[in-house]
Formats: sequence, structure tokens, C-alpha cells
Amino acid sequence: MHVELLVVGGGPAALAAATSYRDHGGRGAVVLVSDDSAPPYFRPPLSKGYLRGESEAGDTELTPATTYTNRGITLLLRQGVTTLSAGDRAAQLSGGARITFKACVLATGSAPKPLPVPGADAPAVAMLRSLASAEQLRAAARTARSAVVVGSGFIGCEAAASLARRGLDVTVVSAEDLPQEKRLGADAGRRIAGWLAEDGVTLIGGVQVEAIEPLGDPDQRPRRVRVSGRDPLEADLVLVAGGIDPNVTLARAAGLRVEQDRVVVDEHMRASVPGLYAAGDVAYARNATAGRHLVVEHWGEAEAMGTVAGGVAAGADLRWDAVPGFWTEIGDRTLKYAAWGDGYDRARLVDHGGGAFTVWYADEQGRAVGVATHEADEDYERGSELVAAGKPIPDVATVTEE
Repeated sequence: MHVELLVVGGGPAALAAATSYRDHGGRGAVVLVSDDSAPPYFRPPLSKGYLRGESEAGDTELTPATTYTNRGITLLLRQGVTTLSAGDRAAQLSGGARITFKACVLATGSAPKPLPVPGADAPAVAMLRSLASAEQLRAAARTARSAVVVGSGFIGCEAAASLARRGLDVTVVSAEDLPQEKRLGADAGRRIAGWLAEDGVTLIGGVQVEAIEPLGDPDQRPRRVRVSGRDPLEADLVLVAGGIDPNVTLARAAGLRVEQDRVVVDEHMRASVPGLYAAGDVAYARNATAGRHLVVEHWGEAEAMGTVAGGVAAGADLRWDAVPGFWTEIGDRTLKYAAWGDGYDRARLVDHGGGAFTVWYADEQGRAVGVATHEADEDYERGSELVAAGKPIPDVATVTEE
């Protein structure tokens, strides 16, 4: 089979690439290959509304099933690309088919990062990345009375708050003293920790998980979590939320340039081999406004990168140039964050009262490199503009070192 565009992946970057190709005049055959069992779906609710039981699987679909037929996109599910020949522009599918292509977008996404301790890889230890894994976690939460969440990143905090709102006794254990302290700083970390506490979540920071052991039957979920310097924690349910690993194996084997464990692409999402593109978690993309390559793991940016990749494959002149941003919902609180994401030198928290706040992030010269807000939308919008323009954050002279 020969196609004009082959898209490998089943997330937002993949769907955006396929539809953008059509939106920008691409008329050839399009095939989207995904190893998932479900058509592309919205993943953010999996740790929030879906986990709490407030929405169902059908509510997470990114687009109606008719879209694929109407836009002339062939969707192949439960299949992966086993080999990719960049020189021949050919892909071998796990189902046996061989596809040649004019252009290929790698939107292979990422997988949950395994916890390198004994017992963490047991099937009874939950990880959250796919709809299928979310279904299993939600089913387990119906009968569980307690949970330990390993990791205080956004997925970990979101899931912990959701499980607590289901009535579980939840403990979060993390190597960081405060949630997201490395990325967002201590001030924002203390606010997030406060949100978790308000929802009844116990936070144990600054510790290492040493092992996860079964309590009785090794096939059942109750586990004992051994933590450095503390008594073991026992829970009906253990969720590991320790970050992600980009699915870059296929790209490496195809000979594409890889850095930061991601496929290096320019602002047009073009990889090092003509005709190949990458978008989403798997891409180490150059942002035209930032003037450098960035590691970005945000849902919205995956969609934006996919739109660029598909459009460029169709002949359009598109580039990735927006300031990356995302929202996270922890319980009923929304944190909005926009930043280049590759570090800051100084941060300043502004308390607006009533729980609302803004954290401004600056480099050594006082130029804005990020902003995080809660119930301060004007600052979020203004912050994005300041970051894009490289202008100073407000009251830069009062910024203090963290």
C-alpha cells in the first residue's frame, strides 16, 4: 500500500497531523496507525473527571468516528510500526502490512517511566497513561479504601486529589520536598501542597521509595510501600506516577537524529531525514520565538506540533512559535502555566487574596521566562505575552532568589 501521509501514533499530535494535512490541501491517501485499542482520545480527564466517575470513556473521544471517514483518514488500531526505513520511505506494521509513504509523522508519544525499585513492575501496581489503564484504576478505586501515589508531578497530584474525592485515604510520596518544586519553585509547591491537604491527601516529601511489596497474594492489589527513613506504608491501591519516557525506539532505529531522548526537529517539525516529521512528547522541537529547542510534554503543544507537521507535509508554511502552556486541575482548582520550560533564575509570588496567586519567573536579566497562576487569568495572558517578547516581569527589582 502506498500513501501520501503515514501518521504513527494515537494521541493529539497524531490526529492533529492527519486533519491538518487535509485542512491545508493534502489530497493523497492518509493512514493513521495506533497501537491503542481506542481511537484518539482526550487523556487529561483520565486522572480527573474520569477517575472520579464523573465522565465515561465515550466522553473522551477527540473527534466523532465519522471524522475519519469524512476526511478520508484510514484509522488502523491495535497495530504498531515494527520497522521504519527512512531511505525507502516504508513501514512494516505488526499486522503484516507494508506501507510506503511520501511523508511520515512520528507522533509515538511516551510511556510511563518505570520506578526502578523491586516490585514496582508488578501488574497489581497501577500506572496511568492509556484509557485502558484508567479503566483498571477506576475499577480498583471502587473497592479500595486507601491509596499510595508515588510521584508529585501533575498526574500524581491530579490523581491523588481525584482518589481522595472518591473517599479514599490517600498518601503521596515524592522525592521532592514539595509538589513540582523543581519546575515551579517552592512558593507554587507550597500552594499545591496546601490544595492536597485541603482534599485530605497526606504528602510525604523528600523521600525515596525503596520497594513495593505484596500484602499476601502477589496478584492482588494491596501493597506495602517501603520508604526511606520511615515506617512502611500499606494501601489497597498503589499508583506510580513518576514521569514519562518518550517512545523514541522506532526513530532511533530509522537513523533519525535524537537528543534529550527525543527526535530533533526544526520549527516546521521536520526531522533530520527528508520526508519525516515528529510531533508531541517524542519531539525535541525548535521553537521559533524562543530561538532554541525545547522539551515539552503538554497536551496543547502536542496538538500544535501535530498541526504544524501535517500542514507542512501538505505544503503549507507553518511553524511552531507559541509559548508553551497548559492547565492542570487538582480537585476543583486550576493552575495555569506558560513558560519556555527550560529553567529560570528567579521567581516572585504575588498573592491576590482569596487563594488567587501569580508566580512570575525570570532569567538572570529579569526577562520573563514563565508564569504560573491560579484564578488570575489576566496575569496568565499577560505573562504569555511577556515571555514571548522577552520583556521584564512586573516589579522585576523585587524578585528574590529561590
